[in-house]
Amino acid sequence: MRHVIFDLDGTLIDSAPDIRRAANAVLEEEGAAPLTMEETRRFVGGGAPIFVERMSDARALPEPRRRQVLERFVEVYEGATALTRPYPGVPEVLASLSRDGHALGLCTNKPEGPTGAVLEALGLAGFFGAVVSGDTLPVRKPDPAPLHECLERLGGGPALYVGDSEVDFETARRAGMPFALHTEGYRQDPLDAVPAAMRFDDMRALPGIVVSL
Repeated sequence: MRHVIFDLDGTLIDSAPDIRRAANAVLEEEGAAPLTMEETRRFVGGGAPIFVERMSDARALPEPRRRQVLERFVEVYEGATALTRPYPGVPEVLASLSRDGHALGLCTNKPEGPTGAVLEALGLAGFFGAVVSGDTLPVRKPDPAPLHECLERLGGGPALYVGDSEVDFETARRAGMPFALHTEGYRQDPLDAVPAAMRFDDMRALPGIVVSL
């Protein structure tokens, strides 16, 4: 059976509302204007440091404050799950793939603390045999090392990576792994700029993609 490894934010869960609320709490403390939802979705994908860098650039936060802003954002966002929801069909699809014998993994740039908190809050933690987060290794996606690490923890073998962004596509490309794109997720670039051959806009289409491989 083929392993299936997922990205998290924008792929399995719509976490932008919680991310935005945490970011805007920090921006308010800095005396800066809040982020829009569209900005929040564009800034997600590279992990907390990249998100805060993009947010800080957008609001011209002074360089000397940015380390403190990152620390404060991580502090506020830790355990923030109240507004986060799985995309439609996610629990059912994960259960179906597991029943069919596919080992499931998670490879995300989200830090370990918030990753664990949201998986537990949404009842998704038990589906994954391996979880590699943004601070599990010294490097993050698009470096392929986290994806390789996740696959190794699953026992190696054929695998599909499922994500929503150009970062995820590039990670899979560097890892030499087939990639399926969730088109409803978060990206910096326009959808047409992500050259993924396998695309879906509803998680319930994923089992068919796995079978086709």
